[in-house]
Amino acid sequence: MTEHALQKLLLKRFLFAAATYALVLLLFWAAVVGGFFSESSGVAVAGSVLVVLSQIALLVVFLTGLNKRFADASLTEFQVWLGLAGQTWLIACLDTARGAFMVLYVVIMLFGLFHLDRRKFLRCAALVFASFVVLNLWEASHGQMRDPRLAFIQGCALFAVLAWLSFYASYVQASRHRMRQRRYALQAHQDTLRGMMRQLEDLVATDELTSLFNRRHFLRLASRELSALAKGTQHGLALIDLDHFKRINDVHGHAAGDQVLQTFATVATASLRDGDVLARYGGEEFVLLLLDSHAEDLTLCCERLRLAFADARPEGLELDGLSLSVGMTLLLPGDDLDDALHRADQALYRAKRSGRNRCAAAWEPIDA
Repeated sequence: MTEHALQKLLLKRFLFAAATYALVLLLFWAAVVGGFFSESSGVAVAGSVLVVLSQIALLVVFLTGLNKRFADASLTEFQVWLGLAGQTWLIACLDTARGAFMVLYVVIMLFGLFHLDRRKFLRCAALVFASFVVLNLWEASHGQMRDPRLAFIQGCALFAVLAWLSFYASYVQASRHRMRQRRYALQAHQDTLRGMMRQLEDLVATDELTSLFNRRHFLRLASRELSALAKGTQHGLALIDLDHFKRINDVHGHAAGDQVLQTFATVATASLRDGDVLARYGGEEFVLLLLDSHAEDLTLCCERLRLAFADARPEGLELDGLSLSVGMTLLLPGDDLDDALHRADQALYRAKRSGRNRCAAAWEPIDA
């Protein structure tokens, strides 16, 4: 989750809590109007104003991002403590309606159920019970407790509810921890699977010997580039055949032939641009797609590649000389890839028939 999204979520949680305060204030004033408030109406107004001001202050904190400076950016424990202080003051000022409003302790604790760890939740529960006990002891010491038996039953009920909430909070936190661990494990498995899929795609698209693209992947890439070719642009296409490759295999062995293929792949990769596509087309034949190039660009590239390969010396092999032949053509908008490959193949045939170690072209529309 991004920082902005997290802050937005925390603001929504606060607004939900503020709405709960608004509902409690309505209930509070219902008790005031009903005559259950033991203090003056001025005290009721002052208490209500303090509640509203506290929520406005918290809203400013969340809107300005000041909450991010704290270890718990949600300020959950602080808000629970604030709610508990207000609730304790409220029941202290109520008369016979105290028991009805004690349920609000549970509502306040529910806000921390999913967002406070076990230690903090127990601390808040202990504060609730201690506040209620201290309140009753203070009333008893000042002779203001009307019914000690009712206060005792209320305290026992509150203790039972808080104990159950604490137990359930521990269960919820443990379940969330297990779910979080499983989510992390699942994410790790997904990352591993994605890595394996990428490796599999590379294996499917790559020639094992030369590490170049294979024929199938090249045809897919070339078809995609051809379909996206804009009017007024063109690509260069070339078929490359290593001269006398069968003789190299017969005289020096297939291992030497493999080394020659790898040497060509290394030389060609070093001679091309990053965006150009080179693939092993089959056997000793390779195919080159030169993106966004003219006839002159393609010719210069193929000649440079031919000369570089002629100067290459495979390590450990004594060869008279390496050479290659190239058939070149251009891919134009609306062209057919099979037709273009056929043109390049015909040009390659002419290059080999003319003595090999040369580049021949079949430019459209002259040679088509």
